[in-house]
Amino acid sequence: MVTSGPSPMEIDQESSPSIKDTPMTAAAAAAAASPSSSPSEENKQLSEEEEARQAIEKLRGEDVSARVEAAYKLETVAKTLGEERTRDELLPFLTDGVDDEEDVLAAIAISLGKLIPYVGGSEHVHSLLPPMELLLSVEENYVRENAQKSAKQISAALPSEIFHREYTAMITRLATKEWFTARMSACVLIADSFSRFIPSEQEAQVQHFANLCRDEVPMVRRMAAQNLGRMVTNVVEAKGKHCVGPDGMLTTTFIPLYEELASNEQPDSVRLHTATNCVSFGSAMSEVQSLKGRDDLSTAAADVLVKRIVPLIVATIDDRSWRVRWTAASKFAEVVSAFEKISGAIDYMIPAYEKLLQDPEAEVRTAATLNLAEVGKCNCTVPCPPSSRGSADTSDDESKWPRSSVAKRLVKKVTTLTEDESENVRAALGMVATELSSHLGKEATITDLVPPVLLLLRDTTSEVRLNVISSLGALNKVIGVDLLSQSLFPAIIDLAEDGKWRIRLAIMQHIPHLAKQLGKDFFSEKLTTHCVGWLRDDISTIRQAAAENLKELTIIFGAEWAIEYLLPPLGEIIRHQSYLRRLSAVQALSLMATIMDPPDLTITEVLPLVLSMAT
Repeated sequence: MVTSGPSPMEIDQESSPSIKDTPMTAAAAAAAASPSSSPSEENKQLSEEEEARQAIEKLRGEDVSARVEAAYKLETVAKTLGEERTRDELLPFLTDGVDDEEDVLAAIAISLGKLIPYVGGSEHVHSLLPPMELLLSVEENYVRENAQKSAKQISAALPSEIFHREYTAMITRLATKEWFTARMSACVLIADSFSRFIPSEQEAQVQHFANLCRDEVPMVRRMAAQNLGRMVTNVVEAKGKHCVGPDGMLTTTFIPLYEELASNEQPDSVRLHTATNCVSFGSAMSEVQSLKGRDDLSTAAADVLVKRIVPLIVATIDDRSWRVRWTAASKFAEVVSAFEKISGAIDYMIPAYEKLLQDPEAEVRTAATLNLAEVGKCNCTVPCPPSSRGSADTSDDESKWPRSSVAKRLVKKVTTLTEDESENVRAALGMVATELSSHLGKEATITDLVPPVLLLLRDTTSEVRLNVISSLGALNKVIGVDLLSQSLFPAIIDLAEDGKWRIRLAIMQHIPHLAKQLGKDFFSEKLTTHCVGWLRDDISTIRQAAAENLKELTIIFGAEWAIEYLLPPLGEIIRHQSYLRRLSAVQALSLMATIMDPPDLTITEVLPLVLSMAT
């Protein structure tokens, strides 16, 4: 941005006053000539004029940080210069400075999108495109990303005629430029703008996008793959039902592109987007079916998706790259949701998901396990292997298996996951396994889900046990607290006495929630002593949390319960030899006193305990 000679904003000093006119700026002169201008208005005009002048000087300076600061103030400069001079001087000046530092260019890219109101109305918005086109072609990703966002703002402000003449031409130039970074930007802009193209432009831009998907540079193909899903969505919205027919754009162009981008010949960075694009195809097809109703055309298109798209997402399960498999595992719930309404698709996907749960890489198994409950929500039925392998109806042919809900098939895998060697996998299972209960029903939950959950409650890793206890609410709603309490209590005690204070703190934070689930009788008998005992903990944070817990328990169970079950053990702590423990007891009593109802109980029951410590 550093230049020599006069500033571009000074090129026509005779016909138009310059930012650096002296001794009085143009704005100041206009303010002085106006008898109605108040001193505050004059000062404001002078301040804006001075700020604009300083910004221009900084843009031409050698200090990079100053140029970045000035680039973020282009709105002020444009407002001061006026619409005509912004178009004739400021924008050409910015166009000439696109070889500046990355941070400066990024700031200019952001500011260009904010200059729309200062170039003279919608008929002049296209004057922002020349510098924008150059910024869309620079090497730095961060600059291009900001330029792409601003380009989207500019395109939205363009009248239709100018959009088709100027903006579409710019996209075409970017898509065919020799330097690959321009083509990367074209991938984004084509997908963003497809709905505004007229039919002839749509055909041309789809061809450009197809060429970008087959570009010789892997980074361009990666960007095309990243935007393929959005492109498919916009094509279906713009073209409607006919794009999914045998001769439709989706069938003839985009499915072959998806197959090419998902093939093993592509680098990992391209194949990573296979799962995301699969979601877009399924969502688009479901949208067509929901809007138009099922007919021969949409049914045939759905059949194409099942035969050509689903096998590709299933193939990612065995991909040689663990990163591709991890992406598929993390997106699998979205894939299932997108294809849930496509007949026959889920029968292929659930076996593939089960393979992800058994992947050699722990990271992949963890990502797949975190999606267990969401995949289990699917309302479709799938073949389910008989529970008894010795029964007469057992067969390796899945077509002969009885059909059941997805959740009932997946729950068979939960026991296997409880034995996984990775703590992260078991911890993830502890977070989500109980959510399957709402889809299984009470009987299946007791038979198939409760046993592995109890195994997790006895896991050697405290984080696993804590995650299970944190998620027991879903299980409690289905089977009730009576079946949980006997196995739950030992796990809570183990966590309450854990050597890691953060684990003790975490279980304490769940005590109010557990109190509501377990009920007053069970809690009073089994856990009250431990809740008061935490006031004796060596860690200050634990003692403070214990005091807060006693307040919450008083709110849940009432003041009379607190007087009967909490005050007696608190009376013992106020006589503890450690003043820190006695102080914790006072803190707990003060918190409980603030919420006791009726307030008279505070005076008659709590206050005497506190006053006894003053003597």
